[in-house]
Formats: sequence, structure tokens, C-alpha cells
Amino acid sequence: MSTITGVAGDAASGNASGDANGNTSVGTDAASSETNRVSRWSTLLVPPGQPRWERPLTLSLLIATAVVYLWGLGGAGWGNGYYAAAVQSGTQSWKALLFASLDPQNSITVDKPPAAMWVMGLSGRIFGFDAWSMFAPQALMGVASVALLIAAVRRWAGPAAGLIAGAALAVTPVAAMMFRFNNPDALMLLLLVAAAYCTVRSLDAGGERFWSSSTGWLVGAGVLMGFGFLAKMMQAFLVLPGLALVVLVAGAAGWRTRIGQLAAAGVALVVSSGWYVALVALWPAGSRPYIGGSTSNSLWELAVDYNGLGRVFGNHSGGGPRPNPTAVPDPVQHAADQMPRGGFGGFGSQPGLTRLFSGELATEFSWLLPAALIALLAGLWLTRRLPRTDRVRAGLLLFGGWLLVTGVVLSTMSRSFHSYYSMELVPAMAALIGIGATQLWWRRAHPAARVTLAVMSLATGVWSFALLHRTPEWLPWLRWTLVALAVLAAAALLIAPKLPRFSLAIGVFALVAGLLGPTAYTLETVAQPHNGGSPTAGPSRSGRGGGGGRDGGSAVDPAIIDLINGSDARWAAAAQGAQDVSTLELTTGKALLAVGGFSGRDPSPSLAQFQQYVADHQIGYYLIRDRQNNTPQSGEPHNTQSGTPQPGRTPRSGEGRTPQQGGGNAPQDQGGAPQQNGGWNNSDPQSSSSQIAAWVKANYPAAKIGTVEVYNLNP
Repeated sequence: MSTITGVAGDAASGNASGDANGNTSVGTDAASSETNRVSRWSTLLVPPGQPRWERPLTLSLLIATAVVYLWGLGGAGWGNGYYAAAVQSGTQSWKALLFASLDPQNSITVDKPPAAMWVMGLSGRIFGFDAWSMFAPQALMGVASVALLIAAVRRWAGPAAGLIAGAALAVTPVAAMMFRFNNPDALMLLLLVAAAYCTVRSLDAGGERFWSSSTGWLVGAGVLMGFGFLAKMMQAFLVLPGLALVVLVAGAAGWRTRIGQLAAAGVALVVSSGWYVALVALWPAGSRPYIGGSTSNSLWELAVDYNGLGRVFGNHSGGGPRPNPTAVPDPVQHAADQMPRGGFGGFGSQPGLTRLFSGELATEFSWLLPAALIALLAGLWLTRRLPRTDRVRAGLLLFGGWLLVTGVVLSTMSRSFHSYYSMELVPAMAALIGIGATQLWWRRAHPAARVTLAVMSLATGVWSFALLHRTPEWLPWLRWTLVALAVLAAAALLIAPKLPRFSLAIGVFALVAGLLGPTAYTLETVAQPHNGGSPTAGPSRSGRGGGGGRDGGSAVDPAIIDLINGSDARWAAAAQGAQDVSTLELTTGKALLAVGGFSGRDPSPSLAQFQQYVADHQIGYYLIRDRQNNTPQSGEPHNTQSGTPQPGRTPRSGEGRTPQQGGGNAPQDQGGAPQQNGGWNNSDPQSSSSQIAAWVKANYPAAKIGTVEVYNLNP
């Protein structure tokens, strides 16, 4: 503090100096101003007066993170084809970019808000759309998240704690995987870490200008949280209790001022997220895409139900289990459909407090969780008698609240749970490791501190052994090595005060031993391509999602591609559900109509709308996959009825008519739904997608291309 004060005093006296006549030197002042400007940027992460080793280690960590996260991105496939198709659409249509439409003709949006699509879509517009331009912003968000976490933790717990926290975040497998993937989670996590950094700065701020004041920093945190909502909706708000708690408990101002500051941050949050909700609500529904994942074309419903309370309590109405019909064979999705819980890609994870330590979630996230919980308890005990505004305890409250609240919600989530949701826990876990480990290390002269450090080391080693034992065929020597290293590290920590010359080496050895397991798993994760709706980290195993081609599914039949490329309709084809429509869009670059949105159950388009599209010749083909009859060879067309649809044929009765023209319903004996042939099996015969499929089947003959039924709607 004295160093900073001295530097400020020198700068002030220098600015007031002049020559003997009282004239100041303009050139000197300009040079000084430029130097100060450069200094401010260069000390953003590493302020002056810190150890000489801090800057090179920080830069080395960030460079290593960038190399790992960016390595091989161009050949990693399309990741989640559903979001990749939306990004591609955003590069073809500005309206599609604004709303995150699944197709450039703006029939329906993806089931998430658009902020992440904005970033990837703009990158595609600037550099050209491909896998690299889509994934690179995600990877850079990972590097920025590591940098901001280092900066946030070091302000209150020191440079060593910041570096440990940054390293722990960088090497956690789920973080490395999702920062190399195109789901919205990467942007959400960056915004949450940035909001935490602003909260930390708000407690230290004392500037006279608004944006350098405590209130200004908190308002900035609110703005970032609002954009977090526009990335992943209600999931972003899980960290709010931790951020609010630290302001209420550790803020230096009076309690009325602290409440007022939180209120200002809340207003900023509402404004920065609500503007887009208002935009969608005020935009005429007929001239924008349908809001995917909702039943009422409402972004508010999407936020509160489908992406909010519905996921926690399991009662959301939109985006249910995917129906069987798809346009392209997808064995990965078929395997996911057989899983017992969690909707698409749920991996059968059962709700409960043990969820974080079980299933895919454990190997993706929980490597350092036992040590983090021990560090939180030990840190709170060590700081129990310190003043209310103590900054170390404030850090424990901030990140401890983040970890516990988010962990409880994710553990009890009843529906549509994906293991990669645990990514939101990683910064808090990493920060607690950094803060707790350094606080205990500085107190290592006390036996209790040494014992706690040893327990943390042993717990990490034993838990790493348990996690690696789940994949015994992968590097079988590693789990035994980690246990041996953990035992050696624990023993060395216990006798560290007796070996003062080797204390630094002991600390580094213990740190490396603890991070070796997740680092190895992360490197294996980076070496594997990840595609599909629910990627998993670590070595490949049978029955796991991801892989299997550039789009995460099987190769598309070339005859289907030729068919779509030959269509000049507004939508080259339509099919039920969005996953395989996305595959075809990415393969052909054409717009396709996803009937029913992601799940095939959204009421968009309605039967009347679909019939009007057909009457106006806006849809080329309707595609249904036959799961039950796979006898035709790929690319071999044959008829399922007499009269293959050919250009120039005469439509059957009622074909292509609008509702006002009175035709086109399925026969009454089918109850408004088709018979369960052709692999089509929607459990809700009253849904729009069921009615559309019934109408198409009743009024158009089908041709067979491989395992796909093709209905020519625009002869």
C-alpha cells in the first residue's frame, strides 16, 4: 500500500513541476501520460510491486491454456450441430443472427437466447463460416476466464492463490471440453467470472468517478449478469447469492448503502437482459421466428419454464423427449433416446446430493472438489475472528456461496440435466483451492495447518484413483502413480517446517501431484473430437456420446444431399425435429424447416401454416426416417406406394390445399395421426408435428432413399 501511495505521490509532484519561469513541459507531460496509459494496461492482471516470478508465470499459464484450447479446433467437427446450424444461419441472415434462428429463413429459433450465437456468428461473418471461426471465440473465452479468475483471486488472496486458481480452472476436464465446443456455456462462464471480478473490485474501489466507484463496479457486475442471462438464461443467476452475500457481509459502506448498491446492480441486470425480452415481445410475431422451446411463442416462457423452473422441478412443457422420425440416421442420438432420465443426453443421472460425485459428472468436474470443500471449511475457521471486512474471508464467502448454491441446484435438478452443466462450478472450486491452499501454506508452522494440507493432498489422490478406476483400460499405471504421489506429498507437507530449504519444492510438488490427474484427463479430452448434444470428457468409451462424423451422427446419404441441393424452394426440405435438420443444413448450406423445433413437439409450424407453405410452393420435400425397415441400401430408391412422386405428377385429393380450401386431414380412423409405419412414432397425436406428418402421408406418395421416406411437396 505504501508503494502505491509513493508512486501516486511522485506522479502528482511530477505533474506540478515546471521550469524556473513556471512553465510546464508539454512534451514531458505527454510522454508521462502515454507511459501511464501503457502501464495501466500492462498491470491489469499483475499490479506493480508484486513478485518478479508472478508476471512470467501468469503469461506462461495463459499461453499454455491458449495452446491447449486452440489446438486442433479446425478438425474437431461441428460440435453441437444444432447450434452450429444457427451460427451458419446467422452468417446468412442478419435477422437469423439477431434471433438465433435455426435456419436463415427464420422459421424457428434454437431453444436458448442468442448471445453466444451473436459472438460465433459475427466471427463467421468476419472470417468466413467454418469450424475454426466458430470454435476459436469459445477457446479465447476460456483463456479470458482463466485470466479474470487469476485477477479476481489474487486481489484478495495473493498472486500464488490466483495462479493456483487459474491453473485449476484451466485443467479441469469439463472446462477444457466446453471451451472447445459451441454450446452457450462458454460465454456464460466468462460473463460470470467477469461479474465476480467486478464484485471483487467493488469492495476495494474508492474512486470518485462513477465507474471507478464501488457502486459503478457493482453496476458493471449487474450488466454482465444480465448478458449472462442472454447466454444461458436462468442458469446464470445461480451465482447471484454468492455475489450478493459478499457485498452484504464484507462491504465497507453502511448497510443502507450496501443494499442501495445491490439494488442498482439489480436494475442494471434487469435492463441489460430485459431489453432483448422486450424486443422479442414487441416484435410482430408474424415477422420473426417462433421461439423454440416454448409452447406460446414467448421468450419469457422459455426463460422461466423450459430453461428455468421446469428444469429444476421437471415440469417444463416444451422440448420434451425427441420423437423417432429424423431425416438422417443417428445412432448416437438413438442411444441417448434409450437413457432413462434427463431428456436428450441426460445420461441417467439421478437427482441427489451424490450427483456431483457420480456418473460422467464426477470424472468431468469433481477431481478437486473434496479438496475445495476442505479448503472452504478450513479457511472459514482460520478467518472466523477477523474483522467483518476481511478480504480473504470475503473471497471464501463469494466463491463458497457460488459453489454451494450452484451445486445444490444442479444436484436436485429433475429434468434435462447434462453433465457439462458442472462447468459453472469450476471457477468457484478452483478459487477455493487457491485461497485455501495458500492460507494454510502460510500457516504451515502450525501442526493443524500442515495436517489439513496433507488431508487435502490425500483426498485428491484417493479420489483421483477412484475416478481413474472407472476407466481401468486407460493409462492403468496413472491411478497408482497418483496415489503414491499423494502419499509422498502428504508426508512431505507434514515435515515441511523441518526442511526450510526445500519448502518451496515441497509446495510445488504437492500442487503438481494434485493437478496431475485432471490434467491428464484434460489432455485426453482435447485429443478426442466431441460432437452431438451432450459431449463428455475423457477417453472414449463405448456407449458415450460424441464422435461419429463431422456432425456427430452418421454420414448423410449422398442421394439426400443431391435432392436438397436441387431444390429451389424457400425451405429445401422439412423434417420433424431439429437435430438432423441441422446436419443437413450444415452439409448443404440450404435452409430446412425443422417441424416442431428441437424436440419435434413445439407447435411450430401449425398444420394450417404448413399447408399454406406447401400451397405456396415454399417447401421442397418432407423427409421421414424409417427406423424399422433398413433393408434398402444407401442411395437405392424404391417405392413404398404405387406412384413414386415425380415432377409433373397430379396431386392426390386434398393435396397442397390450405385449411380454407378444406382439404388435407388424415383419415378419421387414424385419429389424426398416421399409423406407426416408416419408423414414425410420436406419442402425442394432437401435436402439430404429428398432424403435419399425418397430412403429408395421407396426401403424398413416398419414395424411399436408403432408410428415408421422401415426399415431394413441390412437384
